[in-house]
Amino acid sequence: MFSLNTVRLAAILFAASSLFSCTAEWGSNKSWSKGLKPTHFPGSSYAFDPDTLDKSTVELGRALFYDNILSSDSSISCGTCHSQTHAFAGHGTALSAGVDGRLGTRNTPGLSNLAWHESYMLDGGINHLELVPIAPITSKVEMNLPLSEALMRLNTSSYRDRFKKVFGADTINTKLLMKVLTAFELTLVSADAKYDAVLLGEATFTVEEALGEELFMARCASCHVPPLFSEYTYANNGLELYSTDGGRARITLNATDSGSFKIPSLRNAELTYPYMHDGSLYTLDAVLEHYSTGIKDSPNLDPRIEGPMEFTSQEKSALIAFIKTLTDHSLLTNPNLGEP
Repeated sequence: MFSLNTVRLAAILFAASSLFSCTAEWGSNKSWSKGLKPTHFPGSSYAFDPDTLDKSTVELGRALFYDNILSSDSSISCGTCHSQTHAFAGHGTALSAGVDGRLGTRNTPGLSNLAWHESYMLDGGINHLELVPIAPITSKVEMNLPLSEALMRLNTSSYRDRFKKVFGADTINTKLLMKVLTAFELTLVSADAKYDAVLLGEATFTVEEALGEELFMARCASCHVPPLFSEYTYANNGLELYSTDGGRARITLNATDSGSFKIPSLRNAELTYPYMHDGSLYTLDAVLEHYSTGIKDSPNLDPRIEGPMEFTSQEKSALIAFIKTLTDHSLLTNPNLGEP
């Protein structure tokens, strides 16, 4: 198991050419444009052009992230379902409503630290971040807009001049649209919670938080690996005996992956409720109760959680206190990440 000291020793520093920072506050000494990243984070999985995080590119992506122009009836934007106040997850509902109030079948995950993912979506069906926006834009239960129409709208709007100013291109194409949306999403880095301050020697846990950290490292960290608090692989966590949603198996076509979904990061978990792939558990207490008494012995159950964990009420309280130290208030309030 990991300890705080182990994680400190394992942290990998990027070279000066790295593209990440703890904040997106332009002009500060932590500016993304100065090529910094969280010093206690490992190397990222996502490789991209160094120009991706140019301020003007990011600002274009931010504008489109919050613009209803990318939905068929111009009623919703990416930011409608991925709310900054909820760490870019849903608004406390099990399933987010798309155009005409249409509901999908999966809970809206938070968007943060995307450069450290090797695949995307709850089933890992997309393996490149720049392809991710195509799915919600074209999905009939989300934004329901054919990509050709999205480009037509943009090319007959004020965005055409904005793209030309940034890229020198007369026409907005799919590559440029995906480039700017990806650039903004890469700035959604969560690395400034109390946990991070403790890790860097700038704060200390309370007695209850420290107990929660000890319990977490002993019983939860094999799946939710610090400092990102996920290993971003896939697991069946015993939510159902026989899964109604095939999850990862829909992509791999392997029956042993049925009911397996991407292990979520627990960063900002205090605010990304409800939980599980279907949003069926509304509180952290309910999640811990699931692992204490509710695990279904599915044929595909991940071996790391075989058998109930049987947390006591004191342990549950301590674990929740620790999980709350993963809430990054700067991510939730940074005006550079909010609606323009």
